[in-house]
Formats: sequence, structure tokens, C-alpha cells
Amino acid sequence: MHRREFLILGLASSTSALGLGCGPTPAPETPKPMQAAAGSSDGPRLRALLERIFREQLRASPESVTALGFDRGDGARAKSQLDERSIASDERRVQRQKGFLADLRAIDRARLSKADALHYDTVVYAFDTLVRATEQFDYGDKSDSAPYVISQLHGAYQFIPDFLDSQHRIEQKADAEAYIARLDAFSKVLDQETERATREGDRGILPPDFIVAKALIQLEKLRAAPAAETSLVGSVARRAREKQIAGEWEARATRLVEGPVRAALDRQIALLQRWRTKAVHDAGVWRLPRGDAYYAFGAKLHTTTALRADEIHALGLERVAEIAGRVDALMRGQGMSTGTVGERFAALAKDARFVHPNTDAGKAELLQDLRGKVRALEAKLPDYFGALPKARLEVKRVPPDIEAGQPRGRYDVGAIDGSRPGVYSINLRDTSEWAKWYLPTFAYHEGIPGHHLQMTLALEAPDTPMLRKTLSFDAYSEGWALYAEQLADEMGVYDRDPLGRIGMLQSLLFRAVRLVVDSGLHAKRWGREQAIRYMRETLGDPEGKVATEVERYTVWPGQACSYEIGHTRWLALRQYAKEKLGAKFDIRRFHDAALLPGAMPLEVLERVIHDWVRDLASS
Repeated sequence: MHRREFLILGLASSTSALGLGCGPTPAPETPKPMQAAAGSSDGPRLRALLERIFREQLRASPESVTALGFDRGDGARAKSQLDERSIASDERRVQRQKGFLADLRAIDRARLSKADALHYDTVVYAFDTLVRATEQFDYGDKSDSAPYVISQLHGAYQFIPDFLDSQHRIEQKADAEAYIARLDAFSKVLDQETERATREGDRGILPPDFIVAKALIQLEKLRAAPAAETSLVGSVARRAREKQIAGEWEARATRLVEGPVRAALDRQIALLQRWRTKAVHDAGVWRLPRGDAYYAFGAKLHTTTALRADEIHALGLERVAEIAGRVDALMRGQGMSTGTVGERFAALAKDARFVHPNTDAGKAELLQDLRGKVRALEAKLPDYFGALPKARLEVKRVPPDIEAGQPRGRYDVGAIDGSRPGVYSINLRDTSEWAKWYLPTFAYHEGIPGHHLQMTLALEAPDTPMLRKTLSFDAYSEGWALYAEQLADEMGVYDRDPLGRIGMLQSLLFRAVRLVVDSGLHAKRWGREQAIRYMRETLGDPEGKVATEVERYTVWPGQACSYEIGHTRWLALRQYAKEKLGAKFDIRRFHDAALLPGAMPLEVLERVIHDWVRDLASS
């Protein structure tokens, strides 16, 4: 099972911001309220079914068991296993999804309470989306809209080394033994993916040539590295040593890496080398079987809306023009008036005044500054939220020994049992990537009031079924995180920092540009070079950074659209509530109403907010 089927059922994320004068898109038509029949009686049946689904998903995904912190006690056996990635496991997953959907639809929604109807609608939406996709397309990972089994972003070679290092805990000898067992299984799942990719490649489902080339570079780098220098070996050796766990862990891990793991990597590399002679340069999925429909599916999966490609493209162009206009005005107020907005961003990024020294002392100072900003904002949260997470947020540096291949930053949600806090990890391989005027925005997105607050509140909710706690939807969660960036501005963090506000707007502009480029690649038949040119001219970013973004959108159709589309819907719903409630509107209660039920599709969120407004207005 692909890990995303359990943790997020493939319904991904998006980000945007609040209404600082940026005309929000109109709220959709008033949804029908989530009303239940008097004396509802199907609630216990639904709850029991959701618990069964959750347990069956866990049994099929040992990686999810570890990610959720359940791999101790009764779940210890899962700790020595990895998820299957075989053709047969894909077929079993599809049948499982169809069975879950049939069981859900056998429940009478009219006999559910309002809270249970919300759970029902959210889970049915998730499984219905996936089942429909499996009926339409016989290629790709439908849980994530990834058309290719192996790419520069997708594949066990990308995920498993980091998973073993960051998620697999080692506290005692059994944990180290389980690590070795998973390392042994790594070669098997590599071969399973190679088999699936071979089958699809033989049917012409090949990544573009530039994606094949990038994936080959990464695979060959992992294959060529001396075993002792890989995290696969170093992670278990280091942590066992730190915990004083006796055993030949480094030697055993080395034998596995030098033997079956490298052999499996060789087979995967050979496949991609054959692909390189056949791959074309066209970037979009339009060239694949039913490609236009595949993009429509990807956009729906990640945005949880029915927006068409043309509508996404037009919204992107509109938002780019609007946000760039606001940036231009602020820049002129700071004496920056020469060149396009993109050119001025490029000049600002090179200004040495706004970069910490790329030294150990400079990096320590950067971390201290960032933690101070996060704690200062944390003190303001009670004015904007009724419920606050109990689990703390830690701000850490990505370990220097693995930072070269890691993303610029990420958030890892804490364990459900509280044994692991939420962590925002920032990559400090080069401080020039973190200009002072941009630095805090990313922390507000990934940490508070962004992902940490939203995800942790969902995990800590006492009456929410576990299945619902572990579901995520990109347009909801990433839309919230972009909203959180702008909310931080509304909370006053940039009142004396106009350049920081420019950094926040640059983040919004970047997400608006994604709408244009993603739809351009997959629906307008843009080429890689056209997309890079547009992003460079609009944002002023260097070509290498922009090329990496374009390549991401190439292999993940629709996902990049979730951020700004989700953001605009959050804004529209808040504006709707303000207009309808007038003096009764309380932003704390609005946030609680939208966050405490947990992640959901945007159409369900709209019903939740409309019901909340209706109930409050009549009270």
C-alpha cells in the first residue's frame, strides 16, 4: 500500500492567505445544511465501520503504523516491515477501497447526527475519488495523482532512506533489529516498483526525458556512495551507539547495502537507462492515455473542487497580477522602483544585508532569531484561537550530515501519543537560501499558526474517529497554511517590518504562479522551458530553483494548484461569515469551527461554515 492511501487517502494540500485587500473569490452557492433526522441511530454503526477501516488500513501499512507512533506493544511486529509496492498489492488496495465505499454507502446518512454526517461525507468523498480514478486509469498512483512509478520525487529510493532515519525510532535492541529487517526489505520493494514501472513503461507511460535524467542522477548517487557514508548504514550505527545497544549494526547494514540493496538499485537504474532512449521532452500528462482526464482527476484530487483547467489558469493569472501589484506598491514605498517586480525580487535576494553569514555562528544566530519570532507569535495565539494545541512545536536544524539532499524545510507532525513533538526542520546548508525578509514566513506556514496548529488540533480532538484524524486534504491543510501566513501579518508581526510583509507576499505570489504553470504544463501544453521562463520573469528566482519546481509539477499534476485554491476558499468563507454575522463574528470561534472537526474536502468545509453561521445567527 502506498503510505499516502492511509495517511491522506491521496487528497493533498494547498496554501494561500487572508483578505488584506486581495479580492477573495466569491463564496460558492450556499450548501445544503448537514441536518440529521430526529432520533438518529446509524451513528454507532458508522463509528464502528470507521474504526474497522482504520484498523484494516493499519494492517496493510506498517510504515503508517510507525509514522503514527503505534509500532510498540501490539504494533511492534509492524516495525520490521515495509509497505508492499507490488502489482498484486495495488490490486488488493483497489478491492479494499471498493469494499469500504460499499460499506459506507450502506449506511443511511439521514440517520446520522450532524457531527457523524461530517465524518461520513469526508470519508465517502475520499474513497469515492480514489475508486473513480481506478475505474478511469490503469496507470500511475491514484492515491497521489503521480502518473509515474519512479521519478525524481517518487519511488522507494526517495522515501525509504529518510523514513528509516527520521521515523523509525531506535531505543532498544529490538528496534535496531527491526531496522535491519526493514533495510533487507528495502531491496524487495525496489524490485516491486521496478516491476510495476517496467509494465507501465512498456505501454508508453514514461516520464519526460528530463525527469528520467534527474531520477537517474539521484539513483546513481545513492548507488555509488560508499555504504558507510549512506544514511542507510550511518543512521542505525549512530543511534545504536548513542543508546549503547551492543551489536554489529554497521557491519550488518553495510552487507545489506552492498549486496541486495545495490543489486536492486542496479536493476532500477538499468530500467531508466533503457527509458532514456525512448523518453520524449513533452512535459504534460496530456500526452498520456486519457491525459486531459488524468489532469482533471489530479486537479480534483488535490483541490477537492470541480474547477476546470481553464478556470485554474485564469484564476492564477488574476492572482498573479493582483499580488504583484501589491508588491510593487510596497517596494516603491521602500525606494525600490527599478525593473520588474521579478527583477526587484532578484536584487533583494542578493542583498548581503539580509543574509546571515554562512558559518556555524551565523547559522546559530539564524536559528535563535527564528525561534524568537515563533515564540513571539505564539504569545498572540489566544487572541485568534479558542482551542490551542497541547503538543509543543520545536524548531530544529536538518542534521548537517544529510542536509545536502533534503528539502529547504518541512514539518513533521508529532506522534498521536505525545511521545514525539511537532517539529519544523529548516535546512541550513546555505544561509543565502533564507533571506531575513523571507525567513519567518516559512515558519508561520509550517509551524504556527500553520501546519502544526491545524494538524495537532485534529490529532488531539477527543471525539474524532482515528480514521478522520489521520486523513488530510491538500486544499484544506495547505490552504490553511497559506492562510496562516497572511494571518500572521494580521496578527501584527510585520507592522514594523515592511520587508517581511514583502516576503509574505512573495510567498503568495509564488503559489499563484503555480496555478498558471501547473495548468500551463498539463492543459495548455507548455514546455519545460516556457514554464521556467515564466516563473523566472515573474518571481526573479534563479534558474536552478525554478527548474526544480517545474519538474515537481511535471510528475505531480494538480498538487501545486491546491495551495492557492485552498487559500482563496478559506478567505471567501471567512468573508462570508463576517458579512452574515456582523457583530456576532468572532475570529476565534470561526477558527475553532473550521479546525476542530479535522481536515475535510472544501465542499464539506463550506457546509460546516454555513451551518455554523446559520446556527450562530439564529441564537
